[in-house]
Amino acid sequence: MAKIDQLNQDMKEAMKAKDKFRLSVIRMLKGALQKAEIDKEEALTDDEELSILSRELKQRKDSVNEFHEAGRDDLADQTAKEIEIVENYLPKQLSEEEITQAVKEVIDQVGASSMKDFGKVMGTAVAKLKGQADGNQIQKIAKSLLS
Repeated sequence: MAKIDQLNQDMKEAMKAKDKFRLSVIRMLKGALQKAEIDKEEALTDDEELSILSRELKQRKDSVNEFHEAGRDDLADQTAKEIEIVENYLPKQLSEEEITQAVKEVIDQVGASSMKDFGKVMGTAVAKLKGQADGNQIQKIAKSLLS
């Protein structure tokens, strides 16, 4: 099932349950997908949908950090609740150990031996773990393994 179809179904359920917060987050996600589809002028692939939803998740995680730094815990809590809803539409996030193992496999696969090969490792690792891990976390692990 395409993510947009799943969002439509969940939007109907949220309306019936009168869950205004969940409904607003689902509408926002659906809007982001529809905007991308209009910009592209054709249906989105599963990978493109995943990229858009991952971007929405990353934006919210960045916002939570900024809200905490600004002392706006009320907004940080609200955004954290949004993150929980967005994560329902993404594949299960890998643990740090699983990411480390995947990056080690990529390092072996591309024959990387030093930081000079960092770009090759990151390109392959990000593609392999798309939607399952944050790029910053992949970068941190790759740097530690290559140095």
